[in-house]
Amino acid sequence: MSLKIDQDHGRFRQIVRGRIRQNLRKYISQGELVGRKGKDLVSIPIPHIDIPRFRFGDKQRGGVGQGEGNPGDPVNPDDKQPGQGQAGSDAGEHLLEVDVTLDELADILGEELELPDIKDKGKSKISNAHDRYSGIRRVGPESLRHFKRTYREALKRMIASGTFQHDKPVVVPIPDDKRYRSWKTVTEPVANAVIIYMMDVSGSMGDEQKEIVRIESFWIDAWLTKQYKGLESRFIIHDAVAREVDRETFFHTRESGGTMISSAYKLCAQIIDNDYPPEEWNIYPFHFSDGDNWSMDDTLACVDILKNRMLPRVNMFAYGQVESPYGSGQFIKDLREHFSRDERVVTSEIRDKDGIVGSIKDFLGKGK
Repeated sequence: MSLKIDQDHGRFRQIVRGRIRQNLRKYISQGELVGRKGKDLVSIPIPHIDIPRFRFGDKQRGGVGQGEGNPGDPVNPDDKQPGQGQAGSDAGEHLLEVDVTLDELADILGEELELPDIKDKGKSKISNAHDRYSGIRRVGPESLRHFKRTYREALKRMIASGTFQHDKPVVVPIPDDKRYRSWKTVTEPVANAVIIYMMDVSGSMGDEQKEIVRIESFWIDAWLTKQYKGLESRFIIHDAVAREVDRETFFHTRESGGTMISSAYKLCAQIIDNDYPPEEWNIYPFHFSDGDNWSMDDTLACVDILKNRMLPRVNMFAYGQVESPYGSGQFIKDLREHFSRDERVVTSEIRDKDGIVGSIKDFLGKGK
């Protein structure tokens, strides 16, 4: 019975997974999943899945194609359209909400966008402990009994005692012959990663632009968390000056002031220098802006920081330019002019929420 239930549950999960994949781009662009995220699970409303239930047989239902009728006539005249008639006692139709893990979502995201697995560049000092079978012992639970070693011990005993018959080679183990697998806990270094998010919060970055950054950051987090066991996130906001903030502040700071992008890059480089040795960490700085900067001198300062302090240390530097009615969009042109041949610099233009999926593909599609 248990196996049957497991099979049914597995089949249902496959159906749910297929529905999520069909609607994933809609979920991403509308940001529905971000608001439904719990600690480890995300609740997803899924339409058009029938919950298994008892149904009436054909003999208890009215037939079709009987008598004369006109196009548009209901099959059953007693059927009411939604919102018509008096209050009833029957249950209505509702969207089914299912809980899926972030790892499952990341898998679906990777399959849908055809994202490659990331090749980390090293192992950190942070360790992951797990059990590994490494030997044989005389006692243990029956589930760990080593049958081959048990029968070998029995054969050795029978040959030594002269009870083994070559013309009738039957080996019968006794309790002393039993051998069991043993294990020990192994600690291994695991790859670790940090994302440093930077966002322009100057006067031209409105609520819609920051919502786009919020949604895209959620999915980038989901994918990189799937790739790395330990993933840290740091947040920097800037206008004419930069400061490090927590996640809540990052997404809810009100816009104001001018823009000096170099202030954010200086702070990012300082954080990397202080906390994340590049030989131990996979480092991903992401910067989102509408493309305005105070002056060309400040843009050249950004180019200098990228070349000399950031790019030699990071896996990839990602710049996402969110379209704004007030931004000039110049900065992405400057980056492309100076780093067109540097594969470590990835740029993406995000016109609106529908452009988020393509932007994620731009950033993560190379598997860096």
